[in-house]
Amino acid sequence: MSESVDIPLMAHLMRRAGFGARRDELENYCGLGYAETVEWLLHPSEDNGLDEDIVTRYYIDIDDLRNADPTNAWWLYRMVNTNNPLEEKMALFWHGLFATAYEKVENGRATAEQIDMFRRHCLGNFRTILLELSRDPAMIIWLDNNTNHKGAPNENYGRELLELFAMGVGNYTEEDVKDCARAFTGWTIANFNARYPWGPFPMEFEYRPEDHDDDDKTFLGETGRFNGEDIIDIVSRHPATGRFIAEKLYHFFVSDDPAPESAVTQLSQEYMNSNYDIRSVMRVLLNSDFFKQALYEKVKSPAEVVASIVRLVGDYQEPKPGLIDVAYESKYMGQELLNPPTVEGWHTGKEWIDSGSLVGRVNFASDQLGDLQQKGVQDIIERISKQSDRISPDHLVDSCLDLVGPLVLEDKTRKTLVEKARVLGDVDLALDGSMAGLEARVSEMLQLIVATREFQFA
Repeated sequence: MSESVDIPLMAHLMRRAGFGARRDELENYCGLGYAETVEWLLHPSEDNGLDEDIVTRYYIDIDDLRNADPTNAWWLYRMVNTNNPLEEKMALFWHGLFATAYEKVENGRATAEQIDMFRRHCLGNFRTILLELSRDPAMIIWLDNNTNHKGAPNENYGRELLELFAMGVGNYTEEDVKDCARAFTGWTIANFNARYPWGPFPMEFEYRPEDHDDDDKTFLGETGRFNGEDIIDIVSRHPATGRFIAEKLYHFFVSDDPAPESAVTQLSQEYMNSNYDIRSVMRVLLNSDFFKQALYEKVKSPAEVVASIVRLVGDYQEPKPGLIDVAYESKYMGQELLNPPTVEGWHTGKEWIDSGSLVGRVNFASDQLGDLQQKGVQDIIERISKQSDRISPDHLVDSCLDLVGPLVLEDKTRKTLVEKARVLGDVDLALDGSMAGLEARVSEMLQLIVATREFQFA
């Protein structure tokens, strides 16, 4: 029998493990139960609910994937409509950790295939993820491993594998970096043709044994004729890797604040005990008290802002014009997917917010939630209309806060919204034309709510 679970906790789970959920979805998840919903999230279905053939027929540029823009639009469409929300959220996590930018790869299909690889392996074994990453053509170009040759090693990939992707500074030496790079010599791509005039050609990994340095190497205290797979084996089982992944997952899914030692220990132990299984680590994380108690402790990333609002209002549930324009909004707010600023990815948390990006966030949310043509907005209005024949200003504010979150405001902020609502008094649904009046009042209140500080947090 499923345990009792309240709407705020379930909404918290779906904001963090997905891109939010509408009230009817939250009610269904609550009926299923928290632990059962976590298990559903952890086991993505083969039926992701996306009619890719229809989408690619409607959007020719998404079918072509010539550059980053249609690839971003396709990803946004997936975030909004997928039946596997954690799969898309984990792909976003790995993209931020293994940051690879289109501006150097210059092949939309290759960057899209990297994200597809993250989806396939997002909850799998971390060793497998690192192995697939090391063979990924976009990553090979991004960190120059196609120029990593026997006798002339390029250290870019080896260095970032240790520093930014798996272990962190302080857990290896410069000699480890050098021998790591030697181990990945000969790991390259089979074809690297100019993008024009043929378009975004498929790229494939190729191992060239004649270009591999097969001499002895010493890496993290072990010596042998190591190849890339051996390096990944050693890295995956190192205790520093377990702690590194634990901290990264905590920061992305739980809080912008530093992870407490107790949480890091719990997650890193599960990493080691499960033989580096990310699904097992995420099960511990999502069921933990530290996760359940961390409400509104993360600033939403721009991608989360755009995807969650589009989901809430029920837009783009099927192909229609304007998808790429909506996908641009994340870029305007400071996060251009598939084009992170550096190999370090994006600086997150409060650094997502400055005066310009905040205006963009508020304007986008206000435009969407102030649009009475949106199905999700009409659903909110209908729910409020069924709650009482007479809607007081307090009731109006609290109902709107409840149905967009639930969202809890500071007393001072809530008081300001109530005072604004009191200017026009109660809404009496028994009067002629009262529904039009309620629509206008709800629309205005939603636009005010999205301008609050609290709305920027997940």
